[in-house]
Amino acid sequence: MKKKCIFLDRDGVLNVDRVDYVYRMEDFIIPKGVPEALIALKEAGYLLVVITNQSGIAKGIYTREDVYMIHRAIQGGTGVELDDIYFCPYHEKFDSNSLTRKPGSLMIEKAAAKYNVDMDASWMVGDHERDITAGTGAGLRTIRLAPAGTETKATYLVNDLLAASEIILA
Repeated sequence: MKKKCIFLDRDGVLNVDRVDYVYRMEDFIIPKGVPEALIALKEAGYLLVVITNQSGIAKGIYTREDVYMIHRAIQGGTGVELDDIYFCPYHEKFDSNSLTRKPGSLMIEKAAAKYNVDMDASWMVGDHERDITAGTGAGLRTIRLAPAGTETKATYLVNDLLAASEIILA
């Protein structure tokens, strides 16, 4: 049986983004409404899969373990078990090109195959246009979290994950 899934970017969606990366607990903040949104989506039967570029690894700023630490902190801070995390540790200017790096859709496609995802019943939620491009490339409806008036190719544009969850569940 096919499953419905919400593919979620991490930084800027599940936690507050920073220009200099989120890899230390003292920089980790969960935005208002994120726990409620994740709980509502999980209760509605959606898989929750994180799809995130983590080029700070390629740049030598932090490690894979730091990515997993923040992932565990999101789960602990929201009380919601995320079903999986896919991250691209590469950056073309520092180590190598990778088809997994967003705006490519390979991370989404890998997760969709692993979990037998019904793409027509699933969504990509991100805060950058590269997230929207990745989601669209995988055949998903998309929601971009950005200020009103932001130019986007997303299906919907909203301010935060709680507003996105309301659209998905409507």
